[in-house]
Amino acid sequence: MATFSLEDVRAVCKDRDAWWTVLLVDPVAIRLTRLVANRTRITPDQITLAAFALGLGAAACFLRGTAGWLAVGAALYHLCFVLDCVDGKLARLKGTGTPFGGWLDYMLDRVRDACCAITLAVGQYLVTGQVDYLALGFAVIVLDMVRYLNGPQIAKFRRLMSTTLLQRGGEPEPAEDAAPGPADPAAAGPARRPELDREAAGRYPRYLRFRRHLTRHRVRTHLVSGIEFQMAVFIVGPLTGAIVPMTVATGALLLAFECAIIYKFWLTSRQYVRTLARLDAEPAGSAAGPVATLVPRQGRADAPAVRLVNR
Repeated sequence: MATFSLEDVRAVCKDRDAWWTVLLVDPVAIRLTRLVANRTRITPDQITLAAFALGLGAAACFLRGTAGWLAVGAALYHLCFVLDCVDGKLARLKGTGTPFGGWLDYMLDRVRDACCAITLAVGQYLVTGQVDYLALGFAVIVLDMVRYLNGPQIAKFRRLMSTTLLQRGGEPEPAEDAAPGPADPAAAGPARRPELDREAAGRYPRYLRFRRHLTRHRVRTHLVSGIEFQMAVFIVGPLTGAIVPMTVATGALLLAFECAIIYKFWLTSRQYVRTLARLDAEPAGSAAGPVATLVPRQGRADAPAVRLVNR
């Protein structure tokens, strides 16, 4: 049986991840992955199923509604998320990942979160009699659905636009970041051109320092995304008794982030249409005029993944 070190496991971690994962989950998940890989024959799919079982246990606790059961449910949800991070690391470490395993992980996560949202809302309604909790549970399910549909769909259409423009004569650049700034909070990556760093240092010095600090620690710059929303709803809220304030605050921030992604995609699609119209108007074989190329960026599928480069 192969012997893996902690460095081997760290090497298969994502280049960037949510701050909750990096700071509160990976320190345990990395060591647990090493233990499972070296001492057992457990497969990633088995870990996925175990994580799902813990998630259903958390949902059952949420349904009870009292403070003690909420705390137990929050602990179980955190443990299920730890295992949810282990299965992917184990699959990449041992090279045993499969398309079915990826699908299983994705689908069970959605079922788990829907069950937890429903039982948390119903449990609080039964305890307090406040109908607002039912509306809140519905809102959590809708936001979770939107974030998991929006990002992959935008990424798919960006790839389609990029392919079309490249076929029409565009020349891609090596994937890299755009210059950072408040208008581009989700961009981050390990490789940058010196001139972009100099420009960013002049325009957004504090942001650039903050961004570099996060990047060095593998933390994504969009600090409130889907994972932070889940943890606020299913862990922080139940533990603190502030379910409504935590859900509303992080839900609003998550929605703002998704709207920013949609807005950037709308701008990109408008430029795409204008570029195609200009290319259609040019004589065949003409090289005159700039060509707009959509260049993929490093990072998550739900982050703004491409940008237009004029040539």
